[in-house]
Amino acid sequence: MRKLLSLILTILYFTTSSASAQLNVSISGANQAPIPIAFPNIISDNNGVGAFLGFSYANKVRDVVLADLERSGLFRIISERSYIQKFNSFSDEPIFGDWRILNAQVLVQSAIEEESGNELKLSFKIWDIISQKELLYELYTADKDNWRRLAHSMADAIYERLTGDKGYFNTVIAYISESGPSSKRVKRLALMDQDGDGHQFLTSGANLVLTPRFSPDMQYIAYLSYVNNKPRVYMYNLRTQKTELLGNFPGMTFAPRFSPDSSSILLSFSKNGVTDIYEMDLATRQSKKLTTGPHIDTSPSYSPDGQKIVFNSDRGGNQQLYVMNRDGSNVERISFRQGSRYATPVWSPRGDYIAFTRMEGNSFYIGVMYPDGTGERTLASGFIVEGPTWSPNGRVLMFQRQNKGTATTNAPIQLYSVDVTGQNERLVLTPGDGSDPAWSPLL
Repeated sequence: MRKLLSLILTILYFTTSSASAQLNVSISGANQAPIPIAFPNIISDNNGVGAFLGFSYANKVRDVVLADLERSGLFRIISERSYIQKFNSFSDEPIFGDWRILNAQVLVQSAIEEESGNELKLSFKIWDIISQKELLYELYTADKDNWRRLAHSMADAIYERLTGDKGYFNTVIAYISESGPSSKRVKRLALMDQDGDGHQFLTSGANLVLTPRFSPDMQYIAYLSYVNNKPRVYMYNLRTQKTELLGNFPGMTFAPRFSPDSSSILLSFSKNGVTDIYEMDLATRQSKKLTTGPHIDTSPSYSPDGQKIVFNSDRGGNQQLYVMNRDGSNVERISFRQGSRYATPVWSPRGDYIAFTRMEGNSFYIGVMYPDGTGERTLASGFIVEGPTWSPNGRVLMFQRQNKGTATTNAPIQLYSVDVTGQNERLVLTPGDGSDPAWSPLL
């Protein structure tokens, strides 16, 4: 099977036909009881389509879809052992009474078959059991190597139809894979599916790397790397798999973040104890300075419309959050919690929240606030929790966590996800320690 890097560059093509009913399933958030869904086995030809050595595309696709939906915390899958009706064909009509007696609210009916030898065709319908209406009918086609992309796309379609929000399952995570003792830590740029599958390394580990960031057009990953012990921002081209230095700054550059249209990038440049934020045009490689003064301005992040920038600065005496216009004008402080310092702000793709890391006393917190600084809420806390990144639909955050270790042993650094309501915190498995996650756009 092809590596994940090649898979994210392969176009998943599909044709879609949809039927919409008058009724929609309303979901207000993770505090509502999960929606009960019946999901019978995917109907397939040839004993599961190309089944060999126990591998069945039908079973594998279903397993991935179920895992995606369950992990969101918004859906409860009713055990197939209780199902009364058995589907023999995709054209079979549901017997709604058989599903209503199980208290199912939604039924997913699906089939998969081979197309042209190396392709899969996945068809599925979503039924509203109460109204007995078809909510959605879609058909996706992809090559066999992309069967996981097919499954994640199906989960996204179900999620979107039932919640009204875009899904986030057909995405990848760039992060820093860490290994080795604390005195000689190896940090490598790594890539994986959002569910932890398909892991691969993008850098060798010869140079320490930090803070990866995707460009919205999925052409690049920008990151900080200590090449020859000089910390600077580099860009990894996902198509050519080549790396280039970003800019010709004489000192340290760090904290990269792309503009929503991928045409520009923000970064911090540090010299003589002063750190300012710069914006670089990626076409011309011309840069302009956005902040000035004898202080540290860093961690910039664009608003979704590209008109504003949030960042953290010690200009007020300690580390706080500020918002300014894209040209650097009209700087306003938005964090005011007494006794707290703030870092790593990132604007939600929806524009409704700014996520951040807060440090207070001996603890760390992941939180969100409105762009004007009001409505601050804590979503996660711990010995060290930091580095939030948004799912592309703005409903979920991923971050890194490290618990307190012992006198001789450091605790592992792990990735977690949490719903924007602060519910449904989940561990995201990585082969080793994982830090600095960055969530991609939908593939």
